[in-house]
Amino acid sequence: MKTLPDFQSATYLRRRARLIQTIRSQTGGGVFILGTAPESLRNRDSEYAYRHDSDFYYLTGFTEPQSLLVIQVNPDSAVTHLFCRPKDVEREIWDGLRLGPDQAISQLGVDHAYPFLEVNERLPNLMANYQHLYSRLGASADVDASLRTWLSALNSQVRQGVKKPTQFHDLEAIVHEYRLVKDAEEIAIMRRAGQISAQAHLAAMSASQAGLKEYDLEAELLYTFRKAGSESVAYNSIVATGENACILHYRASDTTLQDGDLCLIDAGCELAGYASDITRTFPINGKFSAAQQEAYEIVLAAQAAAIAQCQVGMNFIDPHEAALEILTQGLFDMKILQHHLHGSTAEAIQAKLYQPYYMHRTSHWLGMDVHDVGSYREPGDPHQGWRIFQPGMVLTVEPGLYFRPCPEVPEKYWNIGIRIEDDVLIQDTTPEILSRDVPVSVSEIERWMS
Repeated sequence: MKTLPDFQSATYLRRRARLIQTIRSQTGGGVFILGTAPESLRNRDSEYAYRHDSDFYYLTGFTEPQSLLVIQVNPDSAVTHLFCRPKDVEREIWDGLRLGPDQAISQLGVDHAYPFLEVNERLPNLMANYQHLYSRLGASADVDASLRTWLSALNSQVRQGVKKPTQFHDLEAIVHEYRLVKDAEEIAIMRRAGQISAQAHLAAMSASQAGLKEYDLEAELLYTFRKAGSESVAYNSIVATGENACILHYRASDTTLQDGDLCLIDAGCELAGYASDITRTFPINGKFSAAQQEAYEIVLAAQAAAIAQCQVGMNFIDPHEAALEILTQGLFDMKILQHHLHGSTAEAIQAKLYQPYYMHRTSHWLGMDVHDVGSYREPGDPHQGWRIFQPGMVLTVEPGLYFRPCPEVPEKYWNIGIRIEDDVLIQDTTPEILSRDVPVSVSEIERWMS
């Protein structure tokens, strides 16, 4: 098993240096301001488990709440400031150790660090005399209010010759493009996250039997995630049996597993801030029925066709279109669509006749967030063409078919919901499937569950 990289401050220094160079090339300089995510109250004095802001973590490696990064970018120099929680013996007894400003300088590689409570006092001066301000715009009412407060404080100094920023830039346009293409360190973590998630899926499949509840299988997932060293789920796990598999974001997980039904599990762990995202559909009793296998083989063929499009030079929509062709032809083969009524496969796709049975896209970016950032269109392309794949991009490939009871669908397919999802790394050669340690073919699944 490969050892995970040890992210040191040099990783984040390198990312910030790249950011500084980009700002210089765009505007000659400016001030960059980015805060982390706020804490969220669950009820009364109990908070939800804290999860940092991914952009903030990407640039700092820092995961404590109440933190703010400021970078002053000048033509020939740059100064990095971090605001964070101060050391506090009493609060650390209750909530755990804090890094504190002094250690932040040495461990995170910033130039200056201050207690977070000094933000409003210091920010106007840090922003002063910079024409260009890089921040999040319109994403948070609290952030927007803080920016207005700091800009208003600068207004009072205009008569002293102090200038305030007048040109505003959305930092996400820069940082999200960085995050879209993963480096070797990030890929190693995502590869390991895929391995852990695959182990969890295998554990849930092995535990499957009629009479259990969906939450019994979810417990297998959570146990395996944590036992293998991941810090949390990457998103709320979906364990959906029978008709529940036709609900895309099913949450209840309280239905009893029935002999003869399928079980759809969409689950992945988060490891070192990076997500995995795997879906498998399998028979609870370990054996596909003829109708289940027919539908499953169509979805599997659609996924294979889509993954084959995950090549450098292809674009983001190509996997989806490849999957649509297989899925739509499959609907004709299953007699759900009829050529004499619905025309050719191409005509049915044009008319979107597949949508009652396949209503979502085939892919999304994957990285620090399960639905990761980065434009799906080519930046700067006046025609808004789809994003062209580059080495280091990671996306999911997850076609599906979902058959609720209705007159157009033969009864043997009713309540069959199938999705197959893997995490795919774009490489110079063939794509790497980061999540294939869990079976995907009918024979492999039945063999594992026997």
